[in-house]
Amino acid sequence: MAKKPEFVQIEAGEDVASIKDRLSFMRGENVLLIWPEEGTALTRKLDLVLIQREAMRRAIRLALVTHDAEVIKNAGELNISTFETIGSSERGRWKRGRSKVFTSRNQRPDSELEPEELMEVASRVRAAEIRGSIWFRWGLRLGVISIFFAIVFGLIYVFLPTATVTIILREDVIQSGDILIIADPSLEDFQVDVENGIIPVLSVQVTIENETQPINTSGTQESDNVRATGVVTFINRTNGEISIPIGTQVSTGTGSPVQFRTLEPITLSGVVGDEADVAIEAMPVFSGTVGNVPTSFINTVIGPLADDVDVINRIPTTGGENLAVNIVTEADRNRLLGQMRQILQTRAFLEVEADLTDTQFIVVETIRIISEYDIEFSAEVGAETDVLTLRMSAIVEVIVVDEGFAVQVVFAYMANEIARGRSILPESITYTKSTESVDPLTRTISFVMSGSGFVQGQIEETLLQDELAGLTYDDAMTYLRNGVDVADGTTPEIDISPNWFGRMPILPFRISVVTQESD
Repeated sequence: MAKKPEFVQIEAGEDVASIKDRLSFMRGENVLLIWPEEGTALTRKLDLVLIQREAMRRAIRLALVTHDAEVIKNAGELNISTFETIGSSERGRWKRGRSKVFTSRNQRPDSELEPEELMEVASRVRAAEIRGSIWFRWGLRLGVISIFFAIVFGLIYVFLPTATVTIILREDVIQSGDILIIADPSLEDFQVDVENGIIPVLSVQVTIENETQPINTSGTQESDNVRATGVVTFINRTNGEISIPIGTQVSTGTGSPVQFRTLEPITLSGVVGDEADVAIEAMPVFSGTVGNVPTSFINTVIGPLADDVDVINRIPTTGGENLAVNIVTEADRNRLLGQMRQILQTRAFLEVEADLTDTQFIVVETIRIISEYDIEFSAEVGAETDVLTLRMSAIVEVIVVDEGFAVQVVFAYMANEIARGRSILPESITYTKSTESVDPLTRTISFVMSGSGFVQGQIEETLLQDELAGLTYDDAMTYLRNGVDVADGTTPEIDISPNWFGRMPILPFRISVVTQESD
């Protein structure tokens, strides 16, 4: 068609007056009336007649997009085009429709007599009937009686029969496949983006005050350790006399150096190789067992005498003893702070978990402390104590994901795969979810979800009753096999009672439709 049509979407149950009001804004247009996907409207032929009249008044050319069999039938009788889809209406040819819907009294044939002209003849006939014989009167009575019984039989024929139609509807498995779901904490509005699989999350903040936690300190510190003592021998390497003052330092030459000092002065004669023994003790920084060194380990002189004399311990040094106490280290404080943060996060998790619904879950990786305050350690670094305690308060954020939002996305994907005339059985759907992963930068939570279930053919009971009313048994079975989505390998059943003439009841409401699920 050359002219693009105007679309008028009809709502379920919309009446003629509403449609006429919407057409009142148009003139000389091609108008496509679009019936609703769910439900129907304007099922009476009179409805289409009235709308067609309004369209002719405004020089509007009509066509319909509908799947309602009754509307299609009425439109055909009125010569109005009907189409399955909007696209087919743009490609197809539109009928012009009847120019006149009813015939007025002025359009009768010229040869038809007026009622006044028939009155004289009618009077003579009536008079002749009155003057008829008694047989005529008896015949009239019999006719009345026959009509009475015919009416009674007709009422029984119309109202008494019932029929039960049993159908096993077709069921097929439908699967969504794996769908990536992204739970985004940055979404400002609490809306589900079905097309992109993005769902909102709930951020819950939990305040935990005055939580305390102790740990054993790991640091140690020597306290008044006992220093090792021993004897070393100095050997003169020169021809001159050498005086070795008190406090001269010597050291081990292998392994970790341990330093000692002499406890008294000595003098070596001016003979090469002259020897003298002197008592030593470990330097204060080498207090404890570190000063207990084996024989011959002390072989180094520290200071200006290093080139003039040699030194050696011919017996081990002994007596060094460690006396230590526990102290607080920086590592202890950091370890305790880390434990406290874990405890606070665990407490927040448990508090939020107690209020979750069946479809909500917490992503543990997203739990974080957003504020810490009132941090108080029981001792400073270096303090002598066996136990370090921390008291602390914090605000913890917990991210909650509602699996119900993900179910909406999966269900929408599955619904898009359902053929027209079928619907999914909600109670048959099962959902499967993978383990969540968290993006450390965006804090978005990702997981894969899939669903599977059964789809079943659907029937419009009222429409089916209208279609079956008055049909023969064979025609009704043919319609059910071809027009209803019955399960493969099954045959519809029709039970007519009483089955006088092998026909379905004339009145649609006397037909009961029973649907069953396939095994």
